[in-house]
Amino acid sequence: MSRLDYFLRRLLLVIPTFLGITLLCFSITQFLPGGPVDQMMLRMKGMGAGGEAAQAAQGETAASQEALARERENFRQIYGFDKPLWQRYWKWLWKERCGMLSRSYKFSNKTAWEMISQRFPVSLAFGLSSFLLTYLVCIPLGVAKAVRHGTPFDMLSSVAIFIGYAIPVFALGMLLKMLLCGTTEGFWDLFPASGFQSPDAEALPLPQRLWDMLRHMVLPILCYVAGSFAMLTLLMKNSLLEQINSDYIRTVYAKGGSPQRALWGHALRNALIPVATGFGSVLTVMFAGSVIIERVFEIPGMGNLSMEAIVGRDYPVFMGILALTSVLALLGDILSDFCYVLIDPRIHFN
Repeated sequence: MSRLDYFLRRLLLVIPTFLGITLLCFSITQFLPGGPVDQMMLRMKGMGAGGEAAQAAQGETAASQEALARERENFRQIYGFDKPLWQRYWKWLWKERCGMLSRSYKFSNKTAWEMISQRFPVSLAFGLSSFLLTYLVCIPLGVAKAVRHGTPFDMLSSVAIFIGYAIPVFALGMLLKMLLCGTTEGFWDLFPASGFQSPDAEALPLPQRLWDMLRHMVLPILCYVAGSFAMLTLLMKNSLLEQINSDYIRTVYAKGGSPQRALWGHALRNALIPVATGFGSVLTVMFAGSVIIERVFEIPGMGNLSMEAIVGRDYPVFMGILALTSVLALLGDILSDFCYVLIDPRIHFN
């Protein structure tokens, strides 16, 4: 199979995979308890309880039960739950453009895409910054640890990496806020404690506004990077050590090649192949924000929006986020395979 045929097949497989993911999740949301119909009925019962205290004390009459049943059926028609599942899914898939044009249950004047697009720049800024910082730091550090394997630098850096990795992300965020945000008396007040920018940032000149955003991003990005820092660094180190001890590197030395040529010209490129598995995630960096980190630092990003949609049973927004992340994740897998080919042209997909 040629590379072109392989990538064409992978692109074609995106369609049935996407349909399978969205159909399964869409079906689950349609039958979960506590949906919009149930929430509207609870509100009606709450409103009726204050004005019909005597009737509530005696219990609901048959007439009230019938009225509630009629109201439930009305709400089912309003939200489209009276139609067959396949019709609802087709409407979501085609007429509402994979849910992007569907109206939010919580904010009926906004579509799912309008709510996603509001949070998109924030999550993109944090996700892209953390992605680049992770690879720009972990790859050189992994190379340095492999070259100095067994030295005090290797051992001390491993201890520091694992200490950072062992601390839970939410605990690290709270600790950084306590030490560096002035939330506790006696500590430094160097960075803002929450948000993506200051309330008056819109009125600031562009350089000051960028500086304000940068100060807000420092601590959350440190928490983002801490989650994958240890794994990527050790993966780079172990992969490079394996290549350095390979037979073809000994052949380079036997032919008079220098250690620098063996390392940078041969071993490093092959060592990057396992690391390339994460390159495809660059397409999903705008959704990389952890819900916990965004909660700790009160960041209005995609993680917070996903949590709000799930807790509030705002299924259109949740399905819109799911559709977008599914497509980007599937395309990211193809991008990772493409990175394999760029790093090592000898790879064939047979």
